[in-house]
Amino acid sequence: MYDLVIRNGRVVDGSGMPAFNADIAVQDGRIAKIGRVAESGRREIDATAKVVAPGFIDPHTHFDAQLLWDGYAKPALSHGVTTVVAGNCSLSLAPLKAEHRMKLVGMFNQIEEMPLKAFKEGVVWDWESFPEYLARIQKGLAINVGQLVGHSVLRLWVMGEAAMERTANPQEIAEMQKLLRECLDAGAIGLSTSYVDMDETLKPVPSRYADADEVDALASVLSEYGRILQIVPEFYDPDLTIARLDQLAELSIKYAIPTTFSPLFVSADNVGAVERVMARVDEQFARGARVWPQVQTRPIDISFSFAVPSLLFIRLPGWYNVMRFGTLDEIIEAFSNPESRAKLVAEASSQMALWSFLRLRHVASEANQQYVGKTLAEIGEMRGVSPLDAMIDVSVEERLDAHFIAENMGHNLDDKVGGLLKHPRVHIGASDGGAHILSFSTYGDTGYLFGHFVRNQGLLTLEESVKKITSDTAAIWGIPDRGLLQKGLVADIVVFDADAIDRGVEVYVQDVPGDGSRYIRDAHGVDTVIVGGGVAWSAAEGYTSDARGAILPPAIDPVLERIAA
Repeated sequence: MYDLVIRNGRVVDGSGMPAFNADIAVQDGRIAKIGRVAESGRREIDATAKVVAPGFIDPHTHFDAQLLWDGYAKPALSHGVTTVVAGNCSLSLAPLKAEHRMKLVGMFNQIEEMPLKAFKEGVVWDWESFPEYLARIQKGLAINVGQLVGHSVLRLWVMGEAAMERTANPQEIAEMQKLLRECLDAGAIGLSTSYVDMDETLKPVPSRYADADEVDALASVLSEYGRILQIVPEFYDPDLTIARLDQLAELSIKYAIPTTFSPLFVSADNVGAVERVMARVDEQFARGARVWPQVQTRPIDISFSFAVPSLLFIRLPGWYNVMRFGTLDEIIEAFSNPESRAKLVAEASSQMALWSFLRLRHVASEANQQYVGKTLAEIGEMRGVSPLDAMIDVSVEERLDAHFIAENMGHNLDDKVGGLLKHPRVHIGASDGGAHILSFSTYGDTGYLFGHFVRNQGLLTLEESVKKITSDTAAIWGIPDRGLLQKGLVADIVVFDADAIDRGVEVYVQDVPGDGSRYIRDAHGVDTVIVGGGVAWSAAEGYTSDARGAILPPAIDPVLERIAA
């Protein structure tokens, strides 16, 4: 008798070959048989008229903190995601000395928009080293995790305050190399760095003070393990993006390592720039480099309130500084005082077209409920003021508890985005799962891929889309035993209805430690999600206690490695 049998499914095995009808038997956490299974299973799943595929892999997330209180990475798991990569953008929660904890929390708050209160009330700081952090998140882990090492925290550990002031000297670089090796031995999947991000004081994060010699030295360590380097380039400038792409390509060729950069967006005003970037990607692959651009599936939507410093205002320094550094009362005063308000209005008036199409999505008071769902242009007309003044007035009246949304700001040209996603050298990712929790919902990108680009637009096939987010991702990141439905591999499996799979609407929930809120999306059309051979979530049962998540790749025992050598 098998532990689990999935019967009568339409198997899309992740290889890209056409779907076929078969049963799948699982024993001891691995796929034991694919074909006609006569034997019974202790548990059986009827997959008639449904697709059976490898579990989806999300390579760009920031679940580092959430995993400390939620080993399921909810709701990502319910969308069929069985493996996430955390620690992107130079930020990981380890290795981290106690004296640097609040510095890192400040960076997470600024860059990934994670609430300070969630760290205060949801995190028990009982680790410093990378192995200690991995041991900590493994408790109750239901989803697989590939954990990157953040370049910024490597620098903090070795250089202290100097990490945020200067380049490293040769001795410090050697210490960073040693520390990176310790992390890779413990099970780190690679290294992440950033060339754009700012800390909570709006100064460059530590990784941005590194010179080319430092990055080269760390890439040489990655080469010893064949691990990946992830970067955030200056994505707002195509020339700088291409320069970083070339830098990655040289490191990839020199050290025979995979590299990836994210994000890469395509919109009406940058189609030519994206085509230039992709042409250079093709050139570098032709040279033998592996430099994978990451592209997300969903359009860009941004939600915000005046209570949280949104990246939407980053190009308005007066607005951003008020929201970033002011208390609630100070923000209200800045927008209520006639003199300061006039300056803020003048600064933002050139973007009236943007403010006009924003939509009010949530207020607390009964008086302003009549405006919910309307654009600021409509609200302004109803109140006899400009859209910009309408936004300020409602925010002040609600004591900043007014939430707005800017919809379809970019990455919304279906043919161009679909063409990018289909490109053989484009890596589907950049979901940012676990971050920006009040700016946009980072869940359901896979459902949107199948629902919008496969079923509705017909721009990709089911088989190639599954391959893109399973075996391709596993191969790029060196994730072992996953990404394919093959005998002997780990049974990470998702069962879904190809005619129904999609993402739900954004909903506002309060489930973040410290009474915090976020936007999420429910899964549509996903039937069952299996991790390590155990049913972790199903539409019928919800999340289960059968937690079988693992750290990927597994740790290396340096002693055994030396003995073997």
